[in-house]
Amino acid sequence: MRLINTVIFVILMSASWLWAQDKDRSGTIRGRVLDRANQQPLIGVNVVVENSVLGAVTNLDGGYEITGVAVGSRVIRFSSMGYQTVRVSDVIVRSGRITYVDETLAPATLQMEGVTVRSGLFSKLSDQPGSAVSRSFEEIRRAPGSGGDISRILYSLPCIAKVNDQTNNLIVRGGSPLENGYYIDNIEIPNINHFPTQGASGGPLSLVNVDFIKEVTFNAGGFSVLYGDKLSSVMSIDFREGNRQTFDGQLDLNFAGFGGVVEGPLAHRGSWMFSVRRSYLDLLANKFEIGTTAPPQYGDYQGKLVYSLHPNHKLTLLALWGEDHNNPDREAAQANDMVYYGSQNIYERTTGLNWQALWGKKGFSHLTLSLTSDQYREDFNETGTGLNLTRNHSQEKVIRLRNVNTIQLNRRQQLDFGGDLKQLTGHYHNFYAEHCNSLGDPVEEMALDKKFRSAAAGLFVQYTLKPALRWTMRTGLRYDSFQHTDRNRVSPRLSLTWQISEPTSINASAGLYYQNLPMILLAQDADNLYLRDLKSIHYVLGVSHLLSENVRLTVEAYDKEYKEFPMDPRQPGLFLLDEIFYRYPFFFSHSGSVSQGRAKSRGVEVTVQKKLAERIYGMAGLSFFKSRYRGLDNVWRDRVFDNRFLASFEGGYKPSAAWEFSARWVYAAGAPYTPLDLNKSAQASSEVLDANAINARRYPAYHSLNIRFDRRFHFAEANLIMYLSAWNLYDRKNIAGYFWNEKESRQDALYQWRFLPIFGLEFEF
Repeated sequence: MRLINTVIFVILMSASWLWAQDKDRSGTIRGRVLDRANQQPLIGVNVVVENSVLGAVTNLDGGYEITGVAVGSRVIRFSSMGYQTVRVSDVIVRSGRITYVDETLAPATLQMEGVTVRSGLFSKLSDQPGSAVSRSFEEIRRAPGSGGDISRILYSLPCIAKVNDQTNNLIVRGGSPLENGYYIDNIEIPNINHFPTQGASGGPLSLVNVDFIKEVTFNAGGFSVLYGDKLSSVMSIDFREGNRQTFDGQLDLNFAGFGGVVEGPLAHRGSWMFSVRRSYLDLLANKFEIGTTAPPQYGDYQGKLVYSLHPNHKLTLLALWGEDHNNPDREAAQANDMVYYGSQNIYERTTGLNWQALWGKKGFSHLTLSLTSDQYREDFNETGTGLNLTRNHSQEKVIRLRNVNTIQLNRRQQLDFGGDLKQLTGHYHNFYAEHCNSLGDPVEEMALDKKFRSAAAGLFVQYTLKPALRWTMRTGLRYDSFQHTDRNRVSPRLSLTWQISEPTSINASAGLYYQNLPMILLAQDADNLYLRDLKSIHYVLGVSHLLSENVRLTVEAYDKEYKEFPMDPRQPGLFLLDEIFYRYPFFFSHSGSVSQGRAKSRGVEVTVQKKLAERIYGMAGLSFFKSRYRGLDNVWRDRVFDNRFLASFEGGYKPSAAWEFSARWVYAAGAPYTPLDLNKSAQASSEVLDANAINARRYPAYHSLNIRFDRRFHFAEANLIMYLSAWNLYDRKNIAGYFWNEKESRQDALYQWRFLPIFGLEFEF
């Protein structure tokens, strides 16, 4: 830690000595503008840097370049006759570097008929069916309390329940962590986190390097038929391309670790980009009380290669690899009140090749082939006795072929169609010792030595129609087949948008969604072959109103009905899949389950968002919801993610090109939990829940304030960003849960992250 402090001091002193006047520095903005409907280049688009005299007009290739732009945050306006005007905020111009801003413009059908639609900074969401938000690279990078984690940045949204600081699990509108889907450049990735929860989508920290991100679009419900096998949400991540003109480099030191990014041109027809990171959380854990139970180590490697075969054909090769290691011994477990200890070594690999083709002026397509391989080597022992509890030596591979096609029939009609093919393979050499389940009932020893192999296929078609002035309808049908269960599923979905007036629109959507059970769960028991696919029905109704070009108010109400969830007859009052959150890894020792679980979630969300157009930006959200399930005993109970009330605020102030101040405050009413049966826990010398009070009590309310200060330095050929962030500024003791302390033979509380200072550096050269 002394070495890190010394390095930070030297950098600070060097920056103070080298820094010159920011006003004397400038950079270049370059990019291409395409038609959003067919991806063809647009000629003659006016590109203007607002509050300046600088601008450009796109050429025959849709390209433009603006030089001599003063450093700092800029707003770029794209306008062309017959197209909706788009404004892009948070364009960071850096000294001596090229900032790439590629944009797509949507045809302005309403404008041609005498109605002007004020799209502004929210225009990219105009073709979404509702429940969607987007975040740019800069919005993700600077967010206080996120640490560059693209999942944690969403915690300020009212659709995300607050559970635990130690994980970035997304609990979307009452759903569980396994209901979320992730796509990077059209490549599906099951989990984008370090130390991933097998079978789910969460983890402690994102695997994705934020410096690769161009934009993130998150849809919390009612998403289209283009995405299948997920019940709650879809996150689509667009990686930027590397610099096609010159070599660029960047060194980083932040919460996620330390590392760097390098990029440059490829044979004058493409670009490459590569990053490597390594954690130093093990060093921080020894210095600050940050709530970790052991000092884990992790690293990741990411790369993107783009090559243009032809002006209309482009290949993209993407690689995302990570490895995680955590090996606390028994002594460390006893000192940190850990129930179990052992070794955990996880290796994640996703590699994909995408071919983008433009087919004339009517359409385009994406064809993607990818391989995902996740390898788990986990051995856990009971802290009290030292006996082996579980062994998870497994490897899961999925080969995916995905095709998405878009045809613009005319200015009022669009057709999207395609399909997915998957080959799933699992190798399991697992062991679960005899133990007691959550309610204290004995569970027999179970060994799993098996190979799992199956295939899945999906076809989808979506038709978009603008039948009349101010109306847009999207209707779609999805067909899925899963070889393992020999079942076929048909999922109809529909969305409607009514543009009531220039700033106001109403969105409504409804749809049927299916999801396969986790591969490891299907492989455990031959009887699991008869378990049905998870099912949910979405109904969403929302109103969106532009208070100005920079401020949007959104109100949404939703209803989600869940059916055919697996339930364990030995624990009729518990909702099985919620256990993957708080009973990992014992969740996978279930057998004899039946598909009779039901659940429902209903709520109302209010969001006000202000984009950065001048100096102030922010977002405030409120949510009122209820999430419940019905057990095999026919009793309706609250789910463990049912906060009921959420409130959040996130915003910032940029007084100059050099300084930025931001803060985020989140409040969540207490989530339900099942209290311990103290007498049975004492007798068993382990945690036993009270079967007569399942989810009958609630934790104290959660609230936390995170702040951040950014300072930029612009040199002649380099740039430096330094930031200081404080998580949980007023050191709130938010409770993560209660556990049975075997050493003291009593119930104790496990707390979430306390006050945590974070210092970060980004040096661009």
